[in-house]
Amino acid sequence: MSHEHALNKPVRVKCLGIGAGPANLSLASLLHGDPAVPNLFLDAKPSFSWHDGQMLPDAKLQVSHVKDLVTLVDPTSPFSFMNYLADQGRIYHFLNAQFESLPRQEYRNYLEWAAARNENVVYGETVGAVDFDGTDFVVETDRRTVIAENVVVGVGSRPWVPLMARDRLDGTTQLHISEFMTRAHSLAGLDVAVVGGGQSGAEAFLDLVSRPSGQLPGRISWITRRSNYLPIDDSPFTNEFFTPGYSDYFADLALPARQDFIFRHLLASDGISGETARAIYQALYLQRFVNGAEHLTTGLYPNREVVGMTAQPPGGWDLEVRHNIETGAVEHIEADVVIWATGMVTGTMDFLAPLAGRLERESDEYVVDHDFAVRWDGPSDRGVFLQNAVRRQRGLADPNLSLNAWRSRRIADRITGTHTREPLDSFLRWSAKAG
Repeated sequence: MSHEHALNKPVRVKCLGIGAGPANLSLASLLHGDPAVPNLFLDAKPSFSWHDGQMLPDAKLQVSHVKDLVTLVDPTSPFSFMNYLADQGRIYHFLNAQFESLPRQEYRNYLEWAAARNENVVYGETVGAVDFDGTDFVVETDRRTVIAENVVVGVGSRPWVPLMARDRLDGTTQLHISEFMTRAHSLAGLDVAVVGGGQSGAEAFLDLVSRPSGQLPGRISWITRRSNYLPIDDSPFTNEFFTPGYSDYFADLALPARQDFIFRHLLASDGISGETARAIYQALYLQRFVNGAEHLTTGLYPNREVVGMTAQPPGGWDLEVRHNIETGAVEHIEADVVIWATGMVTGTMDFLAPLAGRLERESDEYVVDHDFAVRWDGPSDRGVFLQNAVRRQRGLADPNLSLNAWRSRRIADRITGTHTREPLDSFLRWSAKAG
């Protein structure tokens, strides 16, 4: 990828993106080729990556490939997934393959393709600080100074584990699921515990239980706080939660209502795909009844929480597990390796520290308006926008891929002073208010 931006001297742009994952790649794609909006997107990573550490070979995307970087707001864009297939010469092969769900590796490759063909996307450059000089934002990187009218932050997410594990992640006996592909190889004969009942935990368990006999762990335990290994709700009316109209409706609700919604509808975005659940159950069936894999033991522990952990000499761990209903029952599960499939949280934004006193907050989130601009005391024609960082304000769809293109279009419209027609109203009347 060729990037011609001169380094080591100030650069002026109308839009500077910090981070170049799917969210900001969407915006970069929509702005590409518009001479009225000089833009630059910087990412600290040396090259493109997207959850590469947990890109298991059979992992599937949980949203439609139509929900790509651009199609839902600009179907004619050269950065669409369909154009990616055509550019690679395999569009007919893709159609004939009839994938029920898109391979996640394919979507990752598409994102890399989009980044590579956009000269405004630069990897290997770290933003250190963002300040405001009274007129524009002054952004200091490890290579140069960038003067920007607007800053769009899309730093993605970082691994989360319980407090008890944070100082114990050694990449060998304890690891986060984000390290699975690089750290979870030599597990033959070991006792392995997977903690977390979402899609990533399910994919890890399926991979472990499906390994060839010479690579199988001795025992695989799968622990989740959920009442069962529950499926994602991908039904039509639930998918209305992942539409622009619902996102706007959700944003206007009071904080307690928003928090309650996220708790009650978590499985709309964080359940196990039916395809993965079937594959796991079939693998367990074959293991117990057909293949006679007596050297492998599995234990599935729903409705339980890991409440304690003790090191076991000469190595390994004793997990103290409490049942959520039978609260007096405490079990102990021994494991040589613990894999925490406990999710992700918004990435850190320490570079905004110079502006911290000027940006409005609600709990641990910056407060954004309907265009995803942080509310602040500066001029209205200058803004810091947030992508994938306001789940409590925008709901389950915020970290999801579903609204990437729409959110980026709304940000682009604000920056350019234009207005793109919104999609038609939902079949559902969310609000009791007139109008």
